[in-house]
Amino acid sequence: MLLSIVIPCYNEERTLAHCIEHVLRIADPDLQLQIVIVDDCSKDASFAVATELARRFPEIKVVKHERNQGKGAAVRTGFKHATGDVVAIQDADLEYDPQDLKKMLDPIREGKADVVLGSRFLSSGTHRVLYFWHSIANRVLTLLSNMFTDLNLTDMECCYKVFTKETARHITITEDRFGIEPELVAQVAAMRLRVYEMGISYDGRTYDEGKKIGLKDAFRALYCIIRYNGSNAPVFLQFLVYTVIGGVSAVVNLLVFLAMMAAATGVTAAALTAFFVAAATNYWLSIWLLFKRQVKWSASMETFLYVAMVLVLAAFDLGVTKELVAIGMSAGAAKAIASLVGLVLNFAGRRFMVFPAKQSGDWKPSAPTG
Repeated sequence: MLLSIVIPCYNEERTLAHCIEHVLRIADPDLQLQIVIVDDCSKDASFAVATELARRFPEIKVVKHERNQGKGAAVRTGFKHATGDVVAIQDADLEYDPQDLKKMLDPIREGKADVVLGSRFLSSGTHRVLYFWHSIANRVLTLLSNMFTDLNLTDMECCYKVFTKETARHITITEDRFGIEPELVAQVAAMRLRVYEMGISYDGRTYDEGKKIGLKDAFRALYCIIRYNGSNAPVFLQFLVYTVIGGVSAVVNLLVFLAMMAAATGVTAAALTAFFVAAATNYWLSIWLLFKRQVKWSASMETFLYVAMVLVLAAFDLGVTKELVAIGMSAGAAKAIASLVGLVLNFAGRRFMVFPAKQSGDWKPSAPTG
């Protein structure tokens, strides 16, 4: 078996050589290594260290980014150069033990798994004690990811992820930073692969020692969980996400309507204008977070269906608003009620008419991989 190990590296001159030393030790007569070090435009001597290592060890290949892009971008580059039967990700620091990585190959060797994910929470081995709130954030993000993917992982954010070559070829990485972790899990879940999880040891480091992930990455992970799983999530979760989208759109609808009414615009003109502005807001948010374009229909048919649905709901919204105003309800209350009823109808129309196909992945392994 040839194992390709992709190592993203940014300012790791202190640990890179030691990391490679530990990685090289896992090779044996039955396991050959290809090590792809991707230097993400380090500001220290990391690239020089990597180049010297490649000179000494022919199994090492070094690729350099001309500008810093992030871990996800480095892994994306590394995957393009990986040629092994199995592809794995290894950080350039010393937080993870490559001996655990070697153990994670067993389910793939036995033909049971397409993907093996590491977990820092399953292992009974040694773990350095560090940040409490980091661990809480990790567990919350893992729980949310599991709700959307229907996987029962314990450590979605773990670096150690191992893929068969066939699986790795069908993965498309778009995240440039640490959002790669929920994105990879989302793609694995969408492809309905055979996923195993294995406990690993963990020797974490502090920020003074070079740790880079921060609070903004936690918020990005939350966004990625919704963004990359939304179209595959159970309908009730899709509706919860759409409730937020619809709520934002309803507020836009109400504010535009009240502003136009304050400007002495007629009810009909104000209601229609507010509705179409809210519809545009809703469409943009839906595409950004929840649904996928052109899943089932052609672009022209999808556009036609969306416009037709908007027109029908616009007539409904106008009718309800005018009727409620006519019976003495205030303009604001009438518009709010019409918007709330429209929330359910909008979700149903988008989910089952405009974007009806639930993505479940367009590829599955043709046979067990051993």
